[in-house]
Amino acid sequence: MTVLPAIRRAFVLSMTMALATIVVSGCRPSVDPVAVLEPVDVVTGWFDAGIVEGKNKLVPSLSLKLRNKSASPVRSIQINAVFRRVGETEMWGEHFGWAVERGGLPAGETTKELVLQSALGYTGDQPRLQMLQNSQFIDAKVEVFLKQGSQVWAKLAEYPIQRQLLTR
Repeated sequence: MTVLPAIRRAFVLSMTMALATIVVSGCRPSVDPVAVLEPVDVVTGWFDAGIVEGKNKLVPSLSLKLRNKSASPVRSIQINAVFRRVGETEMWGEHFGWAVERGGLPAGETTKELVLQSALGYTGDQPRLQMLQNSQFIDAKVEVFLKQGSQVWAKLAEYPIQRQLLTR
């Protein structure tokens, strides 16, 4: 009768060890995305968002790629672009998404092009290029933030939105 409890304890111990191995192997150490990802091929401008309610619409836009400058792959990095008009503190739109998905980004590799645009912008009856030259036009800027998992958002970069018309 004393053999049965010993076998049961051994079974429970082996199952506990197997479960611990699975849990530990599923955990990946978090990285500081701002330290390991570098913005490259950055372009800003005003995207031609088409005609809305009979008027031309332009929205601030940022396109960039992120290069993994670390020696290890990175996974599951979120990105948030916050647009503001110059001289104002209130957010004027944002674009949230994935910079690096679960599949990961190998060391030294670069993401595909990320295009981040605000839903808010300017509308007008004038041709789009004339809208950029309007005396009431206020320039904008974009702040780019990254995070992984439950980390807090960390600022990667800030760029002025150039007064150029973008069609993609």
